[in-house]
Amino acid sequence: MPYVQSLSETDLAARAGTTPEQVKRMTALGIVSTEPDGSYRLGNLQRIRLAESLERGGVPLDAVGKAIADGKLSFSFLELVTNPAAYSPQTYEVACKEMGWTMEFFQQVHEALGLPRPEPGDPVREDDAEMFAIGQFARQLGVSEAQLCRALRVYGENLGRIGAAEAPFFHDFVEVPMLSSGMSEHEMLQTASQASPQLRQMVERMMLWVYRRHQEHATIEHVVEHVESMLEEAGLTVARPARPPAMVFLDLVGYTRLTEERGDQAAAELVGRLAEIVQSNSAGFGGKPVKWLGDGVMFHFPNPRQAVLCSLDLVDRTPAAGLPPAHVGVNAGPVIFRDGDYFGRTVNVAARIAAQAGPGEVLVSDDVVGLAPGDGLRFERVGPVELKGLSRPVVLHRVSKDGP
Repeated sequence: MPYVQSLSETDLAARAGTTPEQVKRMTALGIVSTEPDGSYRLGNLQRIRLAESLERGGVPLDAVGKAIADGKLSFSFLELVTNPAAYSPQTYEVACKEMGWTMEFFQQVHEALGLPRPEPGDPVREDDAEMFAIGQFARQLGVSEAQLCRALRVYGENLGRIGAAEAPFFHDFVEVPMLSSGMSEHEMLQTASQASPQLRQMVERMMLWVYRRHQEHATIEHVVEHVESMLEEAGLTVARPARPPAMVFLDLVGYTRLTEERGDQAAAELVGRLAEIVQSNSAGFGGKPVKWLGDGVMFHFPNPRQAVLCSLDLVDRTPAAGLPPAHVGVNAGPVIFRDGDYFGRTVNVAARIAAQAGPGEVLVSDDVVGLAPGDGLRFERVGPVELKGLSRPVVLHRVSKDGP
């Protein structure tokens, strides 16, 4: 449905699921705003819904209107949130019957996405058309309801975290600086609302761009894994360079728990401190961080011995910097380089080795031991370990500094 720039009082009431009298009342109170020609912006849908929710919760709208008139409150910030979706005259029960879905399945889809369960008699939001479309497409492909919900849960959990993080981010980096400059809250909200359409479009484009980049990486990684498996089944091997590089994965212990306990902002600050340590240390050992992975980082080192030395230094420095303990996995071998990233079994095995390491521990593969000769390192054989996705166990070694 196209984005409507302006609406009449009757149209706005219909799309908001309320009455023209209620729209008129909220307009008089200053909760809903009109254009110079007397029409209404679509953004007023959010204002009406919030106001009605407040009223149902016992908040008198007359008091809200007075606060707006006194310049102590503005609802204009609601237009920063999203393009508002109107209600259609159709109920979920009727829509499900037309689509051949059960109401229970449609409720499960909402739950998988982290959204409230709709009731059969609730009016359908117009943006729910996206959900109907993907559901029908998945069914045409033969995807079961359980499989679809499992996939949607991944999207819901991750996009939900992004949505939850945006309000604190906006507060810290937009609202607080404006208020600190001497603006009143009313002035701040009015100023921010003027930039909201452009800001919203930029964020949505950025999210789509980032998603496509990650999707591209995952697809290439998937194909490379299949190519290597095919070669292995055929008895062929990837050409091994005389001096293979090392891939290193470092993760912080308990990052997920910290995120849950302290919030995404506190966790992001921890990762920021880790970034400072990582950048300086890896450069000193001839390596470089390739990409960040939420609670950790992936490195590339031309020299496996330097990779091990850097890993040991990093697990020592992270607690000293007030960070949670780190655990590291190191593997060496041929890699596939594309667009600044590295792919292949060597990379995957390094990540899985890191998952086996305990707090403050550096684990390495047999290949690394053979490529990291010299004094100063002690390797303790852990034994063969089954790693996810590999047909044969991998022999791991715990490494530590030898001597003072």
